[in-house]
Amino acid sequence: MTVFDRASITRAYDRWAPVYDLVFGKVFATGRAASIAAAESVGGQILEVGIGTGISLERYSRNNRITGIDISAPMLRKAQERVHALGLTNVDALSVMDAAKLAFADGSFDVVVAQYVITAVPDPDGTLDEFARVVRPGGEIILVNHLGAESGPRALFEAAFAPIARRLGWRPEFRFERIANWAARHGGVKLLERRPMPPMGHFSLIRFQRLAK
Repeated sequence: MTVFDRASITRAYDRWAPVYDLVFGKVFATGRAASIAAAESVGGQILEVGIGTGISLERYSRNNRITGIDISAPMLRKAQERVHALGLTNVDALSVMDAAKLAFADGSFDVVVAQYVITAVPDPDGTLDEFARVVRPGGEIILVNHLGAESGPRALFEAAFAPIARRLGWRPEFRFERIANWAARHGGVKLLERRPMPPMGHFSLIRFQRLAK
């Protein structure tokens, strides 16, 4: 069984840092654009979890304030270089941080964005709990991710491919049911949208609103 913990994930993404934009830039572009558009519809203080090389940063309006975190220091060095090169003065901070242990006060952000993250963390439920904690009541949690098929040939392939994918830093067999079960258990969020993304609906945009206490 392949270990899926913080250390192994960090190593995987440290290795991806030099080539991440080249390999995944176009593949994830549609979902990335959709999640940023959703975040912009709320605006304000935006936390992007798993900011990586900062490939999303220049797409945000300069009217919004952006904080980015990632588990990989090499990824964040690329992001910092991008901030300086493009003069992105609306980026407040880029920090190495565990998504399941966010060092922010309750209700610090209007939006939490996580692109291709929730299937790549050791503790998805704990991570989602942290997203809900740091977003203000009325604010949104915006996820975009590959979600595993419920049945059929793709589900079988994803299950077979899972051990290899875990070495690369993600879970292809991760299904929406797990996110829905988290929301039901948490009780403080409302599902606003679940929208399939190209290609062929293998990726989904998911939006939750943080309910008032």
